[in-house]
Amino acid sequence: MTFEVYVHVPFCLRRCGYCDFNTYTATDMGAGASRGNYANMVVREMRLVRDWQREHGIDEPAASTVFFGGGTPTVLRAADLVKMLDAIRELWGIADDAEITTEANPDTVDADYVKELADGGFNRISFGMQSAVPSVLKTLDRTHTPANVAAGVEAANAAGMRSSVDLIYGAPGESLDDWRTSVSTAIDLGVNHISAYALTIAPHTKMGRRIAAGTLPTPDDDDEANKYEIADDLLSAAGLEWYEISNWARPGYESRHNLGYWRNVDWAGLGPGAHSHYNRCLADSSGETGETTSAPLGLRSWDIAHPKLWGQSIIDGKVPWDGSERISHEEHLEETIMLGLRLRGGLDLALLGDTVDMTRIRPMENEELITIHGGRVVPTRTGRLLNDTVIERFFDACSL
Repeated sequence: MTFEVYVHVPFCLRRCGYCDFNTYTATDMGAGASRGNYANMVVREMRLVRDWQREHGIDEPAASTVFFGGGTPTVLRAADLVKMLDAIRELWGIADDAEITTEANPDTVDADYVKELADGGFNRISFGMQSAVPSVLKTLDRTHTPANVAAGVEAANAAGMRSSVDLIYGAPGESLDDWRTSVSTAIDLGVNHISAYALTIAPHTKMGRRIAAGTLPTPDDDDEANKYEIADDLLSAAGLEWYEISNWARPGYESRHNLGYWRNVDWAGLGPGAHSHYNRCLADSSGETGETTSAPLGLRSWDIAHPKLWGQSIIDGKVPWDGSERISHEEHLEETIMLGLRLRGGLDLALLGDTVDMTRIRPMENEELITIHGGRVVPTRTGRLLNDTVIERFFDACSL
């Protein structure tokens, strides 16, 4: 049994042109959902969620990981992040060796802020670096400089915290040399974990509208594939191994929180738009006490996205869910396949039982999309680049 907690902070100083996340630049969204009062509202939600868990027979162990994401959690006061962490410790407990992370915009932290986080129990910080090239940062609407990132990592090191940096590749106008510069700069920071994500364009974002209007070029799939291979080569040579398609780390420095998602553990998501997942739920998922069943039923739920409506639900004493659904056996198998095929540890075929037709899987090994060893299927680098295709062929082989 593993339990994780995710806290979504929906505030940003500025909305980046490519961003499709549930974030807002206003300081006060109404119904108590303001930057200054946000920690208090999340703590109130925690208590409602904990009561709901007790009513529904869910007794989770102490949290093994806690992750603050956004948005930009570090636009809040460090004391507010610590306050929410303290409430998690009070309500669920936090394991002695827990990984406790916050995302950070390099513009929003300094050495004093980072030290306050470390003193409050945080031991890991993930910086949104995105690029080391000023022109690419400008295209992405990022206001920080590479020097901000280096200063943040230095402050984390001084406070005894582990650091990670996130990179984005495929921005319009980014050359292969630009990308090499960004990856090499990230490596030179000396961090033990680096994430690299292909830029995804949502049509309704500022960047999406500019691409539709023809004022920015459309990202190219082949260009992104080349950049993925550059990242994999440079990071591997530096001693950071891929452990998930978009993540590399030195052994022992993997993101335990994200690994929990990919391994389908239980987690409680708090804050507007946050998702929760339970592998067992013995009572009615609507929030009302219902008849119990002897068979554990998986459940996923999601919070109301708009902060004002989310806040009003909490004020009304209701768990602020916008919806929930049971996870069927077929959906569970689909998730097992999708998540397992993203990991270096691979997909455990035993989890699929007799549902998979191996005569339809073996050809992918001959095509060098996967390797099969010890009952596990692991994507090759080509398989990582064509992950959607590999997953679809697994679905076909399992009649999903």
